[in-house]
Amino acid sequence: MLVAGGAGATEPADDRNAADVVRVAEFVAECEFSHRLPDDPIVFPGLPGASHSHSFFGSRVTDAHTNLGDLLAATSTCDPAIDLSSYWVPTLFVAGEPVEPQSATFYYLGEGVDEATLARTEPLPLGLKIVAGNAVATGPDDGATARWSCLHAGHVEPSKDFVTCPAGSALESYLDFPQCWDGVRLDSPDHKSHMAFPVAGECPATHPVPVPKLRQVLRYPVTGDPATFELASGAGYTMHGDFFNAWPEAEMRRRVTDCVRAVVKCGPDGVPG
Repeated sequence: MLVAGGAGATEPADDRNAADVVRVAEFVAECEFSHRLPDDPIVFPGLPGASHSHSFFGSRVTDAHTNLGDLLAATSTCDPAIDLSSYWVPTLFVAGEPVEPQSATFYYLGEGVDEATLARTEPLPLGLKIVAGNAVATGPDDGATARWSCLHAGHVEPSKDFVTCPAGSALESYLDFPQCWDGVRLDSPDHKSHMAFPVAGECPATHPVPVPKLRQVLRYPVTGDPATFELASGAGYTMHGDFFNAWPEAEMRRRVTDCVRAVVKCGPDGVPG
């Protein structure tokens, strides 16, 4: 049985029925906060200060001018350090002060597609750029896809906007990126249309190449009434994420083969945990 991987995935209580064994297809990168800038090399390339504030993870050098060569020549805050990719999100402000996540985990998953599609999953191409979520959403139903919840507080219903987390928990944000690629473009004018979400477990004919689903999970050290919470892009439903892939090609291919296609849960080292 193949089930959703990533945060919240659980292992079976016992092995009484081998057919019920939970199988998770994933590898992960745990990336610390690197720096904060009002830059976005995907949406506003070459224009420093043109964007709202972003919090960057992974590559230590990302700014408005960053290209693939810059990422490949730099170092990373990620575990594994071999992941030279750049990830960034709108900065969270609480009472006007920036607050960075206490953890940022990027899951590469095989969920969301049927077994036949999963079996032909390809590595994410080097240099691929993707933006997920809607930074200009005017309400929860305006293309917002991120979810907010609370760590270890199951009684709090997930929401597209900020939620009130009890003391002792942490505010969480989950965002899934599309996992079907058109097989040609590494970017597109809207930074989204070269990618698509699967339909009924299959990639559409316009985007025939399945790649791992990137899931962004952020945990912020804040709780309580979210009345003073604000993203640099606006309300909680404007949460979005940017990804600029700089995984070494051979390592990405190995992990897709050994973890995703094999339906194995791997840790940051790309080895079954």
